[in-house]
Amino acid sequence: MNLKQSLAALAAAATFSVAASAEELSVAATPVPHAEILEFVKPALAEQGVELDVKVFTDYIQPNIQVDQKRMDANFFQHQPYLDEFNAGRGTELVTVTGVHVEPFGAYSSKIDSLEDLEDGAVVAIPNDPTNGGRALLLLQKAGLITLEDASKITATPRDIADNPKDLDFKELEAATLPRILNQVDVALINTNYALEAGLNPTEDALVIEGSDSPYVNILVARPDNKDSEAMKKLAAALNSDAVKAFIMDNYEGAVVPAF
Repeated sequence: MNLKQSLAALAAAATFSVAASAEELSVAATPVPHAEILEFVKPALAEQGVELDVKVFTDYIQPNIQVDQKRMDANFFQHQPYLDEFNAGRGTELVTVTGVHVEPFGAYSSKIDSLEDLEDGAVVAIPNDPTNGGRALLLLQKAGLITLEDASKITATPRDIADNPKDLDFKELEAATLPRILNQVDVALINTNYALEAGLNPTEDALVIEGSDSPYVNILVARPDNKDSEAMKKLAAALNSDAVKAFIMDNYEGAVVPAF
């Protein structure tokens, strides 16, 4: 074997060694923007010896169950109030690793161009999980359409409405279905990831939208037993990098806002 062949063999062996020692990290995520952001950081993590396996889910329940049951290492789809409510309701002990971005929550309609045009008795669809339903009601309160008994209750439901001058008819539905029934109601309060998937532009199409001061930062979530692993630390650092900040700002035009 000549020198050139020897060097080639050494390079191949080194490549094999890196690949063989790569640590796999599986992350459950909703499609937009979470899975897209994870796919963006995948090459950088590979260079650090972490093989990122992204599994896409379209609901808000299974990603947490998969992590709790150790079928997945982490998830990226939710905010802290939702995680707190899930842990309390399910008896799980999932934990936050790092915050990444905010998706300002908005109200959408295919029938009216302004909330001022909302008629008495109009049908308003909101998410049926406590934290996102409460988030929707808080936004409507901020817009002056309703008043809640507790003006800051993040898990408010329609039963907590103290004043509803337009006698709005609230329908509580699974968050993922709201874009699909938009033409069947007068207004729907939709999480930004589902709005983006449906082709809506939150900064242009929303009748009212949360400000950049929203407390609902989307987080990377893991378990107590793996939250401090080296692979998880590398993923958290990648998600909080300048490259990801630029990716978010370039691709989502204000519909997704970096939180770091």
